[in-house]
Amino acid sequence: MWEASDWVGKSVFAILIIMSLYSWYVLITKALDTRALRKYALAAEKDFWGASSLQDGVGRLKGGDDNPIRGLAVDGLQSLEHHERNKGRLTENIDLHDWISSHLQRRVDYINSDLQKGMSVLASVGSTAPFVGLFGTVWGIYHALIAIGISGQASIDKVAGPVGEALIMTAIGLAVAVPAVLGYNWLTRRNKFILEHVNYFAHDLHQALLSGARVQAAAKVAAPAAPAAAKK
Repeated sequence: MWEASDWVGKSVFAILIIMSLYSWYVLITKALDTRALRKYALAAEKDFWGASSLQDGVGRLKGGDDNPIRGLAVDGLQSLEHHERNKGRLTENIDLHDWISSHLQRRVDYINSDLQKGMSVLASVGSTAPFVGLFGTVWGIYHALIAIGISGQASIDKVAGPVGEALIMTAIGLAVAVPAVLGYNWLTRRNKFILEHVNYFAHDLHQALLSGARVQAAAKVAAPAAPAAAKK
């Protein structure tokens, strides 16, 4: 097939190979990144909220700058400290709730943007690779029929070989597109799971910075007091 095709057919084949390699590179790197982010998101529930203070919780979060949960907590604490240091000037225009909320939301948006990196590559490859392969098939069949017409031999054995080789391009296009589509859907679910945990953490952190304690923890502490009141 490679020897019989012209420069257009070879270019189509090379494009499909490049698309396949690029999509697999994105899929593997994103899978490793989301695996680490998922681990950080799940560990934050135990490591951060199990600490005695917010500052201690930041120290217990592993991963350094690669941990977006840690970056979210650091941004929240820094925004609180900055607001406290500049009470006279900031509180006149921005209250503490809006100030912390804007900083946390900016970090959440950054994490969401980082999760979406490379996803457009998988979407583009999944949607265009079959058509690129189909173009290679149409071009190959066209040249095969031209060659058969020139030779004057239109028997089935003369037609089946060149046309069958041209149809391989469609199969290659599908082989490139299917992993990209499946990988895109799989990564989309993982990104949704991670972003949900990031939003939950940002919400709890926001409440903790304002009230000094996690809202869920405060509710658990207050719950045992109800039976005592009922007995009285």
